[in-house]
Amino acid sequence: MYRQRFGLTGHPLPKNAQGKTFFDKSSGYVRLKRHFQELVEDPGIGVVTGDAGVGKTSSIRNLCAQLPKPDYLVLYLCDTAVSPLDILRTLACELGLRPAYRRAQLVVDIKQTLCHMADERGISPILVIDRAERLSDRFLLDLTSLLSVSFDSRQVLTLWLVGLPQLTRHLDLLQLASLRMLITADIHLEPLDREVFAALLDHALKAAGATNNLLSDPARELLFRSSRGVPRIASRLLRAALSRAHERDQNFVDDHTLEAVLDDLAPQRGATP
Repeated sequence: MYRQRFGLTGHPLPKNAQGKTFFDKSSGYVRLKRHFQELVEDPGIGVVTGDAGVGKTSSIRNLCAQLPKPDYLVLYLCDTAVSPLDILRTLACELGLRPAYRRAQLVVDIKQTLCHMADERGISPILVIDRAERLSDRFLLDLTSLLSVSFDSRQVLTLWLVGLPQLTRHLDLLQLASLRMLITADIHLEPLDREVFAALLDHALKAAGATNNLLSDPARELLFRSSRGVPRIASRLLRAALSRAHERDQNFVDDHTLEAVLDDLAPQRGATP
C-alpha cells in the first residue's frame, strides 16, 4: 500500500535487483565486475566472500544476467549441505544428463558434456556455487579433477564459489592447496561506507520511481547506522519505515518513524539477516 502513497512503481532495494534496479557503484562490485569479465574471457575459478546481506549473490546474478545468450550457459547450485556425489548429480541434471550411478563415470560424463558444449556448440558454461562455505573437502578436491581437461592444459568451465568469510579460511587449508592454486580471482565484499550507502539509497528510491526525497537527513543517518551499511538489512528497514509512514499518514520518513520500526524489530536485529 505504501507504494501508491509515495508514487513508487516498485519496492526500493528489491531482493531480485537486476539491471536498472541494481546498484553497481560500490568499489567491491566494480572489482568483482572486472574479475568476472576476465574469467569470462579466460575460464578459471573465482571466489566471492562477504558477510550475510552484503550482496554477494545479487552481484554475481546481475553480472551473469548481462551475458549474451545462447553464448553462455549459467548453472547455479546452492544446496551445498549434501554429499559430494549428490552435488555432482545435481550438476549433471542441470546439464541435461541422466546421472550415472558411479562417481567416476559421473565425472567423465560431466567433463565430456562441458567439452562438447564448448567445442561443438560454442557455449561457455559458467557454474556458480552459492553457500560454498558448506562444501566438504571431498567435493572441493573433486573440483580439481572435474576442471582438469586435456592433461590439465585447458579449462572449459568458469567456476565461481560464493560464500561467507570462512570460505576463504577453508580454501587456505593445506589439503586444498591444489585447488587454491587454480583460483585466479578472490574478492571480498564489505558493507558500504556512509558516502556509498547514501548513493545506494538515492539510486534505490529513484529506481523504484520516487520523484521526491522520501527520507529526512536524520532518518538516512539512522538507517545507515542501524543497517551497518549492509544492503539487505537496509532494504528490510526501509520498507518497514515506508509502511509505517503510510500508516501514520506521512508523506516522508523521519527519524521518529524509523525509530519506531527499530523498536518493533529490536528482538530480531541481533539475528543473522
